[in-house]
Amino acid sequence: MSSTTEGATPLELPGSRHDAPAGARLVGPAPRDQQVEVSIYLKPRDAHQTTETALAGSVQERREHLARHRRTAHRDDIQRIETFATGHGLSVLEADPARRLIRLGGTADRMEAAFGTSLSTYERDGGTFRGRTGSVMVPRHLHGIIESVLGLDARPVAQARIVRPRTAQPQSVLPNKLAELYDFPTGVDGSGVTIALIELGGGFKDSDTQQAFQAMRLTPPKVVAVLVDGATNDQSASDADGEVALDIQVAGGVAPGAAIAVYFTPNTNAGFADAISQAAHDTTNKPSVISISWGGPESTWDGQSVTTMNSVLQEAAALGISVYVASGDSLATDGVSDGKAHVDFPASSVYATGCGGTHVTETGSTISHEVVWNDGDSGTGGGISDLFDVPAFQSGVTLPPSVNAGRKGRGVPDVGGDAAPASGYSVVVDGQTEIVGGTSAVAPLWAGLTALINQKAANPVGFLPTWLYAHIAANPALTAPITSGNNKPTGSEIGYNAGAGWNACTGLGRPNGQALFDALTGGAGV
Repeated sequence: MSSTTEGATPLELPGSRHDAPAGARLVGPAPRDQQVEVSIYLKPRDAHQTTETALAGSVQERREHLARHRRTAHRDDIQRIETFATGHGLSVLEADPARRLIRLGGTADRMEAAFGTSLSTYERDGGTFRGRTGSVMVPRHLHGIIESVLGLDARPVAQARIVRPRTAQPQSVLPNKLAELYDFPTGVDGSGVTIALIELGGGFKDSDTQQAFQAMRLTPPKVVAVLVDGATNDQSASDADGEVALDIQVAGGVAPGAAIAVYFTPNTNAGFADAISQAAHDTTNKPSVISISWGGPESTWDGQSVTTMNSVLQEAAALGISVYVASGDSLATDGVSDGKAHVDFPASSVYATGCGGTHVTETGSTISHEVVWNDGDSGTGGGISDLFDVPAFQSGVTLPPSVNAGRKGRGVPDVGGDAAPASGYSVVVDGQTEIVGGTSAVAPLWAGLTALINQKAANPVGFLPTWLYAHIAANPALTAPITSGNNKPTGSEIGYNAGAGWNACTGLGRPNGQALFDALTGGAGV
């Protein structure tokens, strides 16, 4: 290398330490010639420009402003990373200053040498994946500019938040019918707005979309697949197909005039972050709303992944993009068997709107009863974050202390909606009509409502919680609070009760669509 500084002992990248994957068997070293791709995220040099109020104008105007600034701000950083890559025999696959992203490719042995780590093959649940233990090391002269190095470890990081019913004949609802029950505005359909769906697996068939919208008596929306990091629109009838179908048919059923862009990406820390970043900065499809129905317990994420996921979500908020995330389907434990409560990430991010679940009882054309979704061993996630402190937007509501050790932290979720499989959504998956539920449905539900609002609003909704928490006291009719139920597993006291005001099951409640539309559009006529 060209200087003493560059040749000095490398430094550990904060938050990069990994333990061996839980429940996995070590097979052996990763093949030396295995092709590996990594995503390097740069630390922002413009944190002041990624606050909610820093940028003005439309989402597209904000994208263009930030891109122009970053082309200059990160020029030298990118050149230094490219020189480092060349010196280690790695290829530069992509360099995008607007996204602070440089993607590198190369063989496993060269990646190990470049980042001071060992890559291994692991086996779990009948499949194999590449993993690592220990920390990622980077040269001293790059340590101050690199936020994260993602993708060396390819273990799955998230699960789809979809649940199928157990009863033979559960109540079901078409997505557009639920919009009517929640008093969503009529006379708007989301025209001119694009909704982004983040999918870490599965695929969709146009024939499913046609069949589903015929059942709803709606014209099918325009749906395009955006392929991230080598992923595909995998139509091989995998379990994840149900997730993709649910997201398209709920978002489109609520806002049939909106375009839908489905970002398929690998189920890795790099894939997840890259898909959100690509959607946020996409100047082709131009989404102003993002729906995410995937996540994992906070305790399963490493620090650098959380940092970058959080930073790309913060950028989305600054760009005026609303992001809705399912809060999980395993009650207050989030499926972790350690006797403690856990919340799902990225629903717990302070730059995402976490979406919890309810069980709706419909009588005729109205809702006669709505409670927290809890089926005993599945139900809405929610609680108090172990990673994030109480954000400013929640300072005006009463949050319970964590049931773990009384910690005060970010409360999850922010809002709710129908998620129980017993009052689930009728969707078409691989040619068959199915009834499905899960908090997966609530994120696209709110995304669709936001598309309706963005069609008429002078400015995009953007990060909803800042506005909603500030206005809910003066206008409680914006949502319908869910005051009955809890998210405790059967036979356990781990969890939280519903109640008046905010609660750790359904947040501020489910939407009153017309009230939200009127408030956010200034009462714009439709």
